[in-house]
Amino acid sequence: MQKVITDDLDILLSALPPHVARPLGHHEDRDELLEIVLDLGRQPTARYSHRQAVLSPGEVTVEDIEYVVSRIGIFGEDNRAGIERTLHRISAIRNRSGRIIGLSCRVGRAVFGNIRLIEDLVESGKSIMLLGRPGVGKTTMLREVARVLADDLEKRVVVVDTSNEIAGDGDIPHPAIGNARRMQVVRPSMQHSVMIEAVENHMPEVIIVDEIGSELEAQAARTIAERGVQLVGTAHGNTLENLILNPTLSDLVGGIQTVTLGDEEARRRRTQKSILERKAPPTFDAIVEIQNWDRVAIHPDVAGVVDAILRGRNTEVEERWFDEDGEVQSEWREPSSVPERTGYGEYLSTGCAPKTIFLHGIDRSRLERVGRRMGLTINLVDDLNAADLLMIPKNQYHKSPRAIEIAEASKIPVYVLRSNTIAQMEQSLADIYDLRQPPDRVSAALQETEEAINAVKEGRHSLHLSPQNSFIRRLQHQLVETYGLKSESTGKEPRRRLRVFKGS
Repeated sequence: MQKVITDDLDILLSALPPHVARPLGHHEDRDELLEIVLDLGRQPTARYSHRQAVLSPGEVTVEDIEYVVSRIGIFGEDNRAGIERTLHRISAIRNRSGRIIGLSCRVGRAVFGNIRLIEDLVESGKSIMLLGRPGVGKTTMLREVARVLADDLEKRVVVVDTSNEIAGDGDIPHPAIGNARRMQVVRPSMQHSVMIEAVENHMPEVIIVDEIGSELEAQAARTIAERGVQLVGTAHGNTLENLILNPTLSDLVGGIQTVTLGDEEARRRRTQKSILERKAPPTFDAIVEIQNWDRVAIHPDVAGVVDAILRGRNTEVEERWFDEDGEVQSEWREPSSVPERTGYGEYLSTGCAPKTIFLHGIDRSRLERVGRRMGLTINLVDDLNAADLLMIPKNQYHKSPRAIEIAEASKIPVYVLRSNTIAQMEQSLADIYDLRQPPDRVSAALQETEEAINAVKEGRHSLHLSPQNSFIRRLQHQLVETYGLKSESTGKEPRRRLRVFKGS
């Protein structure tokens, strides 16, 4: 198997001032180049996988920045622009008056051949979800999937492209997606409506979409799947278990509900009366967890795996990788034995917490308070290069490409928070320090809820349950409602809990 990588680097270099581009023209490390940084009043810098290099002794001037801006596309609301028919991305930094004072020119590359790891799944017609930490190659694999389906299998493929991440800038998509058609999304909040529009207006056999992250997008994905269209996409989360425990995205794998069994059925199953079950068929038939550029873990039957997890049973996962000769190898393993199963880096795969954490756009004092409440000692550092983990909120992830690139170049894992709230901080620290709740904790919480329900029905005015996270509290609310009682959440995170009562 021969991988082919194309980056159209000369096109990007032609948009740079000559004194900046010249040193990069025939540099031996050009294949490792990640981005060129131009900040007003500072020396232009090239960032590689493992180092940085100054490109010119002179400082970047206003004229240098204007030179680049005049040769690229128009900046959108997200301060991103591109170069037509390439995958390069240029992000702007503006001052308070809106003038551009800095540019991050990121090299975009298309990789042909990496789909070999999941080729059989793609050709099967199954809907496939790609998971993995930022920078692991999800979007790159999406491009290759689109090309193979459109060109090799001659299917009608539509790419829903938010911020032109998949098919590059301009009206003509990059050749990396082959003959697939591309629908551009003006702003991320409109992605779900463009997904539906693609199905209703253009009769696709396949829809390709990147970063399904909201409830509306999850609903749109289900609508697409129910219409018999193959869906290939990515979502926030590193493993299948992440999706199951995510209240917003759990519908992608069928959703979770509490079911109350009769006494006889509970005895027959040898379980408690309240159990967790999958609500509906999964939107995606198969889940691919991308561990790195050459290794994936595959769940070919999402419905069966989700059912097993909810019943507390272990299931095997198929791991595939490229060997030294470029051939695909595979092996079935228990999930616990798969390297980097959590997706947050080696320190978690070995059961150890990160030694140092660098915060970008996160309230430091608030995170420290949350850590103290959870009994954790968190070592925060002020230098990203000295950190073992970068934590960054979702709203800053795409606005701060430099921090992400530095982390990726130094192989520092990145943890993306959905928001800067205490609840999200609690969940993130639970993930990072491997304090996640296994199914037996969920079962114990539901058992406690049942006991409180029985006590209230027998005459107790109300009962408070043990503190739980938002996901478990939602299941508890559902269970209380099935018995005709009332419940409310009281207290502040991380001590927020349910109160069960009869109501009026």
